[in-house]
Amino acid sequence: MLELKNITFTLPDGKNITDNITLTIPDGKMIAITGPNGGGKTTLAKLIIGIQRASSGQIIFNGQDITDLSVSERANCGISYGFQIPVTFKGFTVRDILNLAAGRELSLDECKELLGTVGLCAHDYINRELNKSLSGGEMKRIEIATVLARGDKTYLSIFDEPEAGIDIWSFRELIGVLDGLRSNKKCSQIIISHQERLLETADEIVLVAGGKIEAVGTPDEILPLLRMENTSGCDCPKGRTVSK
Repeated sequence: MLELKNITFTLPDGKNITDNITLTIPDGKMIAITGPNGGGKTTLAKLIIGIQRASSGQIIFNGQDITDLSVSERANCGISYGFQIPVTFKGFTVRDILNLAAGRELSLDECKELLGTVGLCAHDYINRELNKSLSGGEMKRIEIATVLARGDKTYLSIFDEPEAGIDIWSFRELIGVLDGLRSNKKCSQIIISHQERLLETADEIVLVAGGKIEAVGTPDEILPLLRMENTSGCDCPKGRTVSK
């Protein structure tokens, strides 16, 4: 379980990118975080993974205070993160990054299964270098495969706009992959997305705007709000705990 307690991230000029956010995400749930661009969604994800440090507040993960832990220490605790814009690694092949994610040498069949799950042919990709010759969509799928490669080492997976650069056929497959992660009742997923089809599959949606949580609820409760041009009059509860 992930608990965010009064998380604030303040820029040097005094602007709060996230402002006193309190949220609990239980085990075995898929939680979608959505809202306008610049509202603090990606910053919130980076605060959870440790890429950025909160100016104030506390982050508890599976009963452990991880507020001051590094990215690698949080990864060792079981947190995985799929970047909005995947990074490239010169000299690293797809197989290398899958092995690194798994923490061991994967068999060819295991690599085939992981790449096949994200819609890539292992024959074409396993020895490809992770460089700019790969499209954004290809890199996004490979990155999702690395999260899957961690297997039972992951208790929380965070995906920042996983649909970016994905074609329609692969998008259907992506939904299946993310939905399949729910079979592990100990693992939760946070999906940052504007894509309504992804939001529909979530157990709960968290609406973030202006660095604050504007509403939390089921897709049936939140999607109608998102379809409105102006949600400023929303009377949904703000910052409530995500239900189990």
